[in-house]
Amino acid sequence: MGRRVNVAGVGMIKFAKPGASEEYDVMAAKAGQAALQDAGVRYDEIEQAFVGYVYGDSTCGQRAVYGLGMTGIPVINVNNNCSTGSTALFLARQAIEGGLAECVLALGFEKMEKGALGSKFDDRANPIEKHADVMSRTQGFAKGPLTAQMFGGAGREYRWKYGTKRETFAKIAEKARKHASKNPYALFSQPLTVEEILASEEVFDPLTRYQCCPPTCGAAAAVLCSDEFARKHGINRPVYIAAQTMATDLPSSFGDSMIKMIGYDMSAKAARGLYERAGVGPEDVDVVELHDCFTANELLTYEAIGLCKEGEAEKFIWDGDNTFGGKFVTNPSGGLLSKGHPLGATGLAQCTELVWQLRGQAEQRQVEDARVALQHNLGLGGACVMTLYRRD
Repeated sequence: MGRRVNVAGVGMIKFAKPGASEEYDVMAAKAGQAALQDAGVRYDEIEQAFVGYVYGDSTCGQRAVYGLGMTGIPVINVNNNCSTGSTALFLARQAIEGGLAECVLALGFEKMEKGALGSKFDDRANPIEKHADVMSRTQGFAKGPLTAQMFGGAGREYRWKYGTKRETFAKIAEKARKHASKNPYALFSQPLTVEEILASEEVFDPLTRYQCCPPTCGAAAAVLCSDEFARKHGINRPVYIAAQTMATDLPSSFGDSMIKMIGYDMSAKAARGLYERAGVGPEDVDVVELHDCFTANELLTYEAIGLCKEGEAEKFIWDGDNTFGGKFVTNPSGGLLSKGHPLGATGLAQCTELVWQLRGQAEQRQVEDARVALQHNLGLGGACVMTLYRRD
C-alpha cells in the first residue's frame, strides 16, 4: 500500500454546446487555474501533469497547460475514450501514491463537433471492431448513431430479460434533469417529465433523444498531493482517494450479450476490486457520480456496481432509491445526460462534483452528511475507472 493521495483542489468550467465554446486551450487553462486556486497551490509547485482529451492532435496537452505556465515539467497526454479524464486521474494518483511526486495536476478537456461520435481514421483497424462484431451477431446494424445502437441494444436485452417498462428508462432522464436544475454548471437544466422524454424523437429503442447525452465542450481539473505536501501548505482535512481501480474488457465482453459488450463485466470487476481495497461496501456510499451516457447504461450500472441486485433496477428506480431521500443519490450534478459529456473532461468533472459534495460545497444539490463518494467512468474499447473518495 502506497502513500495516501489527497485531492487538494478541483475546478471546472460550465460546459457548452459544440460551436459555442472557447478554444480548447482556453477552456483547459481556466479549469486548471480554478483547481490551483482551490488548492492554494502555484503552478510552479506542480511536478507533473496528466492531460486527457480524445479528439485532437498530439501534444494538445502541452498547449493546454502552457496557459498555466511554462515550467518544463513532464506533460503526459492521455486518450482512453470516454474514461479519459478519470484515466488521467488514475495516473496522477499513481505518481503521488508511488512516491514519484508530491503534487500533480490531472486535467481534461474536449472541443467536440456537432452530431454523433465517429472515427477519424478509416485506413486502419477500428478499436471497437470486436464490439461491433458482437452487435452484428446479436442484433444487426440499423440507422442511427453506433453508440446509441450499442447501449440501446443493451437496454433492449435487459427489457427482454426482465420485462422492464420503457418508462423506467425515461424515469432516469427525468431525475437527471431535476438534479441538473440545481447545478449552475449543467448544460441542460430545464426539467422534463417522463411523458416529454418518451415523446422526444426515438433514437434506438428504448432510447429517445432526451435519453442520450449530448456532444459537449468543456474542461475540468484536479490537483493531487501527498500528506506531507498538504501539511506544508495548510490544506486541512482534504478529501482523499481511499481506493481506485481500472478494468478493461474481458473474454465475456465478446460473447453473445450486448449488456456485457458495453462494459457490464468490467464495471463489476472494477467495483469488486474497489470495495475490497477500500474495505467498504456499496451500502457505505452516500453519493455517486456514474457514467450515464445513455439511460440504459445508468440502469445497468446500478446492478454492475452493486447499488442493487441483478434484475432489481426497475424497482430501485421507481422506489426513488437513486435520488434524494433514497438509498443513494446518483448523479446529483445531472450526470452526462444533463450536465454534458465532453469526453476528456467528464471523469474530472465527476471528481469535482464529488469533492464539492464531500466538502459540503454543492449548494442546492448537497447530499446531507456525505462522507463517502463513489465515481464510475466508462469508455468503450474499453476501460472502466472507479474511484472511492472520503473525507474524515
